[in-house]
Amino acid sequence: MTDTTIFHNPACGTSRNVLALIRNSGVEPTVVEYLKTPLDRGQLQALIAQLGVAARAVLRKKGTPYEELGLGNAELSDDALIDAIVAHPILLERPIVITPLGARLCRPSETVLDILANPQQGVFAKEDGEKVVNAQGQRLAS
Repeated sequence: MTDTTIFHNPACGTSRNVLALIRNSGVEPTVVEYLKTPLDRGQLQALIAQLGVAARAVLRKKGTPYEELGLGNAELSDDALIDAIVAHPILLERPIVITPLGARLCRPSETVLDILANPQQGVFAKEDGEKVVNAQGQRLAS
């Protein structure tokens, strides 16, 4: 059993890069494909609380029904936004990672390095070729 969880969408390059960075630290996380197994209201509320952000901070705009649902309305409550995400899981921004060191929305992907307990075990480059970690397992400046 692992103490690291990623809320993952395998169709998302950032999500794939984050998963690969977690694995590059020697950890096999629990992978929650939230589009296949959507979070219920309570789970989503707990996740947002763990992140320490407002619901709007985990709301994805691109490639979602954000505009059609009028979610840009600043007067919408967190409860209304959570209801929208529960009804349309694609609205949940990804990837979100939980480790013993914290919970983060990992955009950009190297943000995950701040909450991984184990160091990187070698060189890592994103899918686009951008080098993130050197041969000594150290994060490169972006």
